[in-house]
Amino acid sequence: MRIATWNVNSARTRVDRIIAFLQRSNVDMLAMQEIKCRPDQFPIDAFTEAGYEVAIHGLNQWNGVAIASKLPLLDVRDQFPSQPTWQDTVEARALAATVESPAGPLTYWSLYIPNGREISHPHYQYKLEWLAALQADASGWLREDPDALIAMGGDWNVAPRDEDVWDIDFFAGATHVTPAEREAFSAFEDAGYREVTRPQVEGYTYWDYQQLRFPKNEGMRIDFMYASPALADRVVSAEIDRNERKGKGASDHVPVIVDWE
Repeated sequence: MRIATWNVNSARTRVDRIIAFLQRSNVDMLAMQEIKCRPDQFPIDAFTEAGYEVAIHGLNQWNGVAIASKLPLLDVRDQFPSQPTWQDTVEARALAATVESPAGPLTYWSLYIPNGREISHPHYQYKLEWLAALQADASGWLREDPDALIAMGGDWNVAPRDEDVWDIDFFAGATHVTPAEREAFSAFEDAGYREVTRPQVEGYTYWDYQQLRFPKNEGMRIDFMYASPALADRVVSAEIDRNERKGKGASDHVPVIVDWE
């Protein structure tokens, strides 16, 4: 089974590229972030014609998450139980759906972790609270069912290691690389989950549009996939589709793909 995660940076703008990627890569499930539209604005017909069912959670032109699947989507949830609010709103940053995989029910979360903006900004504390709340809920899911098949893919907006950014000195005093963010990211390992892409593949997953970052390969690795132990044990391979950053109309992120037995 092949599942992927991709911050598409507008599903409407990049629908043709998304469909082409799905067909080229033969992905069974794709978690998308930053779809930047409401469900009634999502280009669902293109996905249906390509053979995918879609679950969508978007409130406005910001944020938004979706899951496309060749398998029927069951038990769709548009937030995790303890998800914090931002300015009294539960933002469209988390979406889960369960499918009946050959190994049993598999629950896949599409996650768009808050950016944090600046260390002094309230959004930074919101980001840390958001990650802590997700980790607490995710810990509970494994306590309830240690054999559960759970994947959490998305744009985590954290570079867990110095080598995950093109120049660590450039990020001094900035978000994404602070000890608190890195601890919040690694806390999922303490809960029993394993990040399954790093052992399989190296490389960045994001390059800013400014300053010719992509041609210079001045990128960041901020897109990851955590898996429960029962699912992590089934990983076969992973890849970062760097070529998807090339050409006209590319997202600033690229797909990250994981294959399971």
